[in-house]
Amino acid sequence: MDVEILSRIQFAFTISFHYIYPPLSIGLGLCMVAMEGLYLKTGNKMYEDMTKFFTKIFALIFGLGVATGIVMEFEFGTNWATYSKYVGDVFGSALAAEGIFAFALESGFLGVVLFGWGRVRPKVHFFATVMVFLGSMFSAIWIVVANSWQQTPSGFKIAGQGMEARAEITDFWAMVFNPSSVERVLHVWVGAFLAGAFLVLSISAYYLLKKKYIEFAQSAFKIALVIATISSLSQLFLGHRSAEVVAEHQPAKLAAMEGHFDSLAVADMYLVGYVNKEKEKTYGLKIPGGLTFLTHQDFTTPIRGLKSFPKEDRPGSVNIVFQSYHIMVAIGMILIALTLYASWLWWKGKLFEKKWLLQIFMFSVLLPQLANQMGWYAAETGRQPWVVYGLLRTSDALSKAVTANQVLFSLILFTLVYTLLLILFLYLLNKKIQHGPDTDFVQHSPKLEEMAQQF
Repeated sequence: MDVEILSRIQFAFTISFHYIYPPLSIGLGLCMVAMEGLYLKTGNKMYEDMTKFFTKIFALIFGLGVATGIVMEFEFGTNWATYSKYVGDVFGSALAAEGIFAFALESGFLGVVLFGWGRVRPKVHFFATVMVFLGSMFSAIWIVVANSWQQTPSGFKIAGQGMEARAEITDFWAMVFNPSSVERVLHVWVGAFLAGAFLVLSISAYYLLKKKYIEFAQSAFKIALVIATISSLSQLFLGHRSAEVVAEHQPAKLAAMEGHFDSLAVADMYLVGYVNKEKEKTYGLKIPGGLTFLTHQDFTTPIRGLKSFPKEDRPGSVNIVFQSYHIMVAIGMILIALTLYASWLWWKGKLFEKKWLLQIFMFSVLLPQLANQMGWYAAETGRQPWVVYGLLRTSDALSKAVTANQVLFSLILFTLVYTLLLILFLYLLNKKIQHGPDTDFVQHSPKLEEMAQQF
């Protein structure tokens, strides 16, 4: 393989591994705010113990997120020097803002959250928890803004020519509020809420199946279920809005997402399918005119297909874009069905009576993670062959000095190190879950032991 393919694989691998953690920290932060807020409102010590327990898991996730995120910044210089030079003024501004306004806020108040129990007043500690949550959300804002600028660049000018060309910001706020940034930030936020909420649901379901910490697990499950239900329904509308922005500003990506090849025709919406790039045909189960209806609210307005773009300007892996997008949508619908069904059982007073449902929730923690990953794959592979849409091609963004052997060697090393980090993360996470919450009330209450036996 050549340098470009290897460099793309390396960056995709490192960012995919890193992206396991930030969504979890954002979503878990929201759950912690809800839990500690309930403690302040009710005075029930169980909610305080609940916040302490999930704070320890949050700290583990935060640490892995920081460690795995730093690597990508070095990759910009080693593998993508031309890209770094081209977008340095833009991307550097967003990364600087992320460090000043987000990371410093989150990491600073995290110390109070971890070590402030009993040392600061409850309201001050709650304020620190809120600041940690907001810091994680602000971090997502600036990272997504930087990426969104690559998708829909605005507020800039090109200085220099040829290999000396670079983008310079002319309007900072136009860069921040580029045509896709708001929709993509909201979409990422809600995906993160789902990741964190389903982590809490998974752990709570595990305790309930093991008949441990019953009242604790039931309360945590209900808090997370409220967040997950609202988020899954919200994602349906936010995802649709994001697709409308893609249709307006990146028509080639939209065509790849639905395997639409006809130059200018009514477009179908595929539920499942397969794209044959060579034959320029898509096979599968479809709703005739469905994409046209979702985009224009009618069944007659034509949509540009991939054949209307020069072959060198089309995404290179159309089937990957298609499958990633459809897996994301399918998981989103599954999460909606799962949370609505659980909410209905809660309303009927039968939420914890079905063991099979708890087993599904125990493993469901993987679903939001997979959906988040697939969403990024669809967005990034759909942008190809551009690293900055319409301005800088991926093939031109590479470092000129790096060799294929160097990239391959570093990729192998990253794979080994990240595998060890994943094993360590899962080991420590499992250890914290097995240990359970630190509270005599939850573990030794006679009333709860009786409830556990009945359950």
